[in-house]
Amino acid sequence: MTAIYATVATKVKTTAGRSALTLVEVLVIIAVLVLLVGMLSVDLSKDTKRSRRTVCVNNLRQVGLSFKICAGGSYDRYHFQREATQNGTIEWVVTGEVWPHFLVMSNELNTPKVLVCPADTRRPAASWASLSNSNISYFIGLDAVETLPEMLLSGDSNLEVDGKPVGQGLLNLWTNSPVAWTTNRHKGHGGVCLGDGSALQFTNAQLRRALVRSDMATNRLAIP
Repeated sequence: MTAIYATVATKVKTTAGRSALTLVEVLVIIAVLVLLVGMLSVDLSKDTKRSRRTVCVNNLRQVGLSFKICAGGSYDRYHFQREATQNGTIEWVVTGEVWPHFLVMSNELNTPKVLVCPADTRRPAASWASLSNSNISYFIGLDAVETLPEMLLSGDSNLEVDGKPVGQGLLNLWTNSPVAWTTNRHKGHGGVCLGDGSALQFTNAQLRRALVRSDMATNRLAIP
C-alpha cells in the first residue's frame, strides 16, 4: 500500500511543473486510484463478515443462557422437553413449529432481534406477539442435555444434508449424516450453541465432528 502511494506522489511531483498531464499519465493515476478503492473494498467486506459472525455468536450465547434459565434447576430437561403442565412446550414439537419454544423465553431474551442472524435475509419480529418461524434464524436441538456438553442446543438453520438444503420442520441427524452449512450466510461456517452453553463458529468438518462427539445415535433438530 505504501509503495502505491509513493508511486502516485512521484508522478504528481514529476508533472507539477507542466501545464497539463498527458493522457497516459491520467490513465495511470486513474488505474492506481481504482486499485486502491478495490483494496479498501476487500478489507471492508472482510470486516463486515467478521462482524456478522461475532453478532451471530453473541445471539446464540444469549439463546443458550435463556434456555438454561428456563430449565430452572434441572438442566437435563429444557422447557421444550417438558409438558405444558410443567411450563414446557413439548406439545409443539410434533407440529414442527419453532417459535413457541423461543416465545416462552421472551423475558430472558428481552428482544426478538437476537433470534435473527445478521447474515440471514429474514427480518426480526416487530414484537414477541408477532413472532413466527419466518422471524427466526436458529434451530433447536430437541435432544440436547446439559450432561452431554457436545450436543447441539441451537445454531444457524441454513443446513444441507447430502448437498440438499433442509426445509422447515423436524430434521433427524445421525452421527454419520453428511450435514453441512449452505453458503448463503457465513460462507462455509455456521454459529452453534452447545449443550454446555458455549457458543462459537463451526466449519462443516467441526459440525460433523460434533454429531459424533454427542454420543447420541440421532440428533433431532427443529428447523424454523
